[in-house]
Amino acid sequence: MKNQAVSSNIDWISILIYSALVIMGWLNIYSSSLPIDTDTTFDFGEIYGKQLLFIIFTIPLIFVVLSVDGKFYEKYASIIFAIALVALVGLFFFGKTIAGQRCWYAIGSFTIQPSEFAKAATALALAKYLSDVQVNLKDLNRQFQALIIVFLPIILILPQPDPGSALIYTVFILVLHREGLPTIYVWSGFIAIILFVLALILEPLLIIAIALAIVVIIYLRSRIANRNIVASALVMVLISGYVFSVDYVFENVFKQHHRDRFNILLGKQVDLRGVGYNTNQSEIAIGSGGWFGKGFLEGTQTKGGFVPEQHTDYIFTTVGEEWGFVGSLVVIALFACLILRVIYLSERQKTKFSRVYGYCVAGILFIHFFVNVAMVVGIFPTIGVPLPLFSYGGSGLWAFTILLFIFLKMDANKVNEW
Repeated sequence: MKNQAVSSNIDWISILIYSALVIMGWLNIYSSSLPIDTDTTFDFGEIYGKQLLFIIFTIPLIFVVLSVDGKFYEKYASIIFAIALVALVGLFFFGKTIAGQRCWYAIGSFTIQPSEFAKAATALALAKYLSDVQVNLKDLNRQFQALIIVFLPIILILPQPDPGSALIYTVFILVLHREGLPTIYVWSGFIAIILFVLALILEPLLIIAIALAIVVIIYLRSRIANRNIVASALVMVLISGYVFSVDYVFENVFKQHHRDRFNILLGKQVDLRGVGYNTNQSEIAIGSGGWFGKGFLEGTQTKGGFVPEQHTDYIFTTVGEEWGFVGSLVVIALFACLILRVIYLSERQKTKFSRVYGYCVAGILFIHFFVNVAMVVGIFPTIGVPLPLFSYGGSGLWAFTILLFIFLKMDANKVNEW
């Protein structure tokens, strides 16, 4: 009866969108990885064949996730999170280094990336913590504890180094904001990003002068009772120290390829044959697709192998070249529909745990989608963020499948949560 209830209450709209994205993703992986001189139309030894196996294995994985009692994920959320952290720590001792990153465990020729699965674990832990009836995010201690949950995996992922995966976890700040975290945290983050970029373009003294003018205007426009010259002065000290530290961080903490990517994005450096090659070729591929694309398996940039790693982080270039603007719009619409659907389902949950977890799922899907597409079209630096359910890789596909279907299980069980 319980399994029947789940199957009858499962959100089939989300499953249909999920299936459409996975199938379309595989078709693009097939096109981007099919050798030109191949004698066969299908080979499990090729990238597209391996991805098909990954997709096939998601079927029993979905059944396992849906067969587990929804309360299990809430009851053991802390243990699942602890296991995920241990797996991340283990990479420093047993991880395999690929392309300069120690992000994978290797079992023979098979590799698995624990940071992908840690996103679901972090979402569960955050939902568990926030669902405590005593948690009030107006309290500084509670804020600190919630932020610790978010930043623990970031601290473990950054040294791998994997800034792309670490960036994804910052979306949990928006979930915390939705649950009562003061707006100042979100605004501080946006301002820090803006100041960082400005500090790479303008002189520090000019930025500080502009910031001082803004702070003075805000101070003067405030009511006399709300004016606090000490707080205003402290804000200026923090801004000044931050702006002057950007250059040091950029030159001494960032690696050379990270600095090159930022310089190219900001127009301070042109390197179409080196670091800027991927972005330049992806823009050419997408632009050449026109309105309706060149057709399936007909992309000249794709078949010529001009875009490196096109089946992974740059898979959207295949969509743009072979399916054109209309096809790209369809893919974007599907992602938007899935994200909005998860948000809609989250809003109608009967428990805080499942609602918060749903927000986390929507947030993770959104930031992956937004950063990947922005990266491919050249308005965001290349940092290695895959397109969810689309890019090649078993870890990513399975992790997103687990992430989504845990929530769909919770949603299907909400009728029993009165």
